[in-house]
Amino acid sequence: MSIFRALFLVCVLHSVVTLPVSAQRSTKKAASPWQTLSGNEPLVIARGGFSGLLPDSSSAAYSLAMSTSSPNVVLWCDVQLTKDGVGICFPDLKLDNSSSISGFSPNTSSEYLVNGVSTKGWFTVDYDMDFLQNIFLTQGIYSRTNRFDGNMFAIQAVEDVVAQNKPSGLWLNVQHSSFFTQHKLNMRSYVLSVSKSVIVNYISSPEVGFLKSIETRFRPSKTKLVFRFLGEGDTEPSTNQTYGSLLKNLTFIKTFASGILVPKSYIWPVSVGYLLPHTSVVSDAHKQGLEVYASDFANDASFSYNYSYNPLTEYVSFVDNGDFSVDGVLSDFPLTASAAIGCFSHMDNKTTGEDSPTVISHNGASGIFPGCTDLAYNQAIADGANYIDCPVQMTKDGVPVCLSSINLIEGTAVAQSSFGSLSVIIPEIQKNPGIFTFNLTWEEIQTLKPVISNPYSEYGLVRNPANKNAGSFISLADFLTLALSKPLSGVLINIENAAYLAEKQGLGITDAVIDVLNKSGYKNQTAQEVIIQSTNKAVLTMFKAQTGYKRMYMVDEDISSIDDSSIKDIKSFADSVAVSKESIFPDEMLFLTGSTKVVPRLHSFNLSVYAYLFRNEFVSQAWDFFSDPIVEINSYVIGGEIDGVITDFPATAASYKKSQCLKAKELPPYMTPALPGGLLQLVTTQFLPPTEAPNPSLTEADVSEPPLPPVSPQAASGNDANTTASGAPTPSKSNAHVGKIAGFFFSSLSVFFASLVLM
Repeated sequence: MSIFRALFLVCVLHSVVTLPVSAQRSTKKAASPWQTLSGNEPLVIARGGFSGLLPDSSSAAYSLAMSTSSPNVVLWCDVQLTKDGVGICFPDLKLDNSSSISGFSPNTSSEYLVNGVSTKGWFTVDYDMDFLQNIFLTQGIYSRTNRFDGNMFAIQAVEDVVAQNKPSGLWLNVQHSSFFTQHKLNMRSYVLSVSKSVIVNYISSPEVGFLKSIETRFRPSKTKLVFRFLGEGDTEPSTNQTYGSLLKNLTFIKTFASGILVPKSYIWPVSVGYLLPHTSVVSDAHKQGLEVYASDFANDASFSYNYSYNPLTEYVSFVDNGDFSVDGVLSDFPLTASAAIGCFSHMDNKTTGEDSPTVISHNGASGIFPGCTDLAYNQAIADGANYIDCPVQMTKDGVPVCLSSINLIEGTAVAQSSFGSLSVIIPEIQKNPGIFTFNLTWEEIQTLKPVISNPYSEYGLVRNPANKNAGSFISLADFLTLALSKPLSGVLINIENAAYLAEKQGLGITDAVIDVLNKSGYKNQTAQEVIIQSTNKAVLTMFKAQTGYKRMYMVDEDISSIDDSSIKDIKSFADSVAVSKESIFPDEMLFLTGSTKVVPRLHSFNLSVYAYLFRNEFVSQAWDFFSDPIVEINSYVIGGEIDGVITDFPATAASYKKSQCLKAKELPPYMTPALPGGLLQLVTTQFLPPTEAPNPSLTEADVSEPPLPPVSPQAASGNDANTTASGAPTPSKSNAHVGKIAGFFFSSLSVFFASLVLM
């Protein structure tokens, strides 16, 4: 099947998708909620198509943008000229980073002046179109997957992009008109010529001279000219003024342009990672009758910490903040921009939204504050968590407290404290050295500084550094008092290492938890639910025998299936099950390989299913989720049919539940769940290693375990970890620190990708 026929099928299938009436926006400014210049909803401009995943300006990138974004999405083309004057869509003057030119023609690089700077590389002006048709597009941003860089996508002329996609809007960006003039190529003539054969809706350039040279020719047309601002200190070549100076003279810009395109930092400045107050750029431009478009949006780019790695939140801050709205956003991930505008703007924040999924915090809002602190729990409640969680650990003096780990090195600054010498190895708990909660009294633990979790610091992604040591640890009793005073559905209490604590340390963690629950008032109240969570059958069996609390069995390994006998066993002591995300959608090299039957099998036995662990950082997500945590949650809730999520970022899951599009009779394409295995159809076997063995199945033998041992009085009389015998901790002076990227395919694209594989 040819690529053209495949694209045709995509377009036909896409044409049957229509937005629900509730998602359509009025074009009448008087009745519009949008603060854009026209009153229309902001434009979504797809830079090079869906360049956040696929090679920029490739046929697949443009097709994917069309099929997963707003119906009025505008395709952005960075137009370059070839040696024979053909206009091509390509992200840069140089072919180096985004094509296979260096391997195809290794000895033909050149050195030219670009804006006065000597630049070496392979330039489009050195090759004619016949030659460039043999060159293939590649991913130019190295933090993104290169699995689509094979001989799939050829360089395209502007006319071919339009013919294949028939977009509702085309945006030509002319970045270096003066450079082409130096090489006896006339960009003005080209733009005037191509506009006679295809509809060009927008033309942008950072060169005043170029836009002024075409202004009179486009004045009677519907084509909008947009002046593109570069860095504030950069010099515009026509006027010899800095772009910062030109920004102060919007009256001049209005004489030859109908809009401006500015880096997003012009509107929301960022200092040391945090947002400063927004500027007056949008309102100033609107007063001059200029539309404002913002650039540099990418789900996998650096974010202000204010957005907590949720790109959708950033878009909303530009289009629905109460003060202004930009007229459009230029994005590498047009699906996320479309969802922000079509589903998450003008939401009613007073409502909790849909009932599903249930949102359970993980160590509180541990993506924003150090886990298990008072601030993390209060933030989780404010962010809309249904349940807040307490992983219970026992102190040396027998106080049950909320701490993310039994090892204080994880989550506290104990290693830098006076207790740093207490580091030991306890094989029953972990292989690495640790300083354990039962080595310190509660009073001593309260003196420790909390430390925020940074699970992806190796990628340069850190969480909220301003709050890295903020908050105070709390006991289980104080946790329950806090929860009872808030409008929560309940609490989740996690209990691990019960057998070890009883036998080796003389600490009865289950009895201690029951005692605190009884004293807190939870025993006799029904307003809030208590869920006891554990990976240990014995713990949950004991709670079933002695209390009426709900119980959640946590499967601490990735599984691909589960047999009837094990489900019946789980049903005998638990009401719900928590499974890893990979147990529902297995992946290989961060590509989903399909879906398992684990969730429907558990549901068939009337067991609720919760998935863990959801995080906002794009490196935690499979490529199929487009570096978008909302896409991931949506795929597990609608596609995976889970009942709830366990997350470091409760605000993200809670905002998902408020999406206006979830109430629609028909989901728009940008709210369609991922098609597991859809991306993999496009990734040929040459890019992937041999298929790994599937995850193991969970059997009754895996669930079975002996009952909890009694609390050892000998250990209780001297529970210092340095004095135990069998399996005794080994003193150690060393410390150890235990230190996934997105997209989904609209179902019609599976036809497209399958056809590419079969070509």
